[in-house]
Amino acid sequence: MHILIKQIQLIERIDQLIRLQATGTAIDLSKRLGISKATLYRTIELMKDFKAPIEYDITLQSFIYEEEVGFSFGFYAKDSTHTNQQMLENKVWA
Repeated sequence: MHILIKQIQLIERIDQLIRLQATGTAIDLSKRLGISKATLYRTIELMKDFKAPIEYDITLQSFIYEEEVGFSFGFYAKDSTHTNQQMLENKVWA
């Protein structure tokens, strides 16, 4: 279970840095996160498998999202009176 939590925390941190367009190169980012470049690329591929539109922008020298997306992991209280639209409006996006 601890490994899963660490993986989610890593994805959250990468997501935060991508949103700030502050990842730097793959080498810079892997050093900043304390992981190998291979682990970084595996994690980015996992994020892409979950439909994260990640690209590398050479001009910015940062990974970016091609379009605006939200990422959230966790549980929330389900109220049977809420419609799906209301739940989406109340959801906290990272």
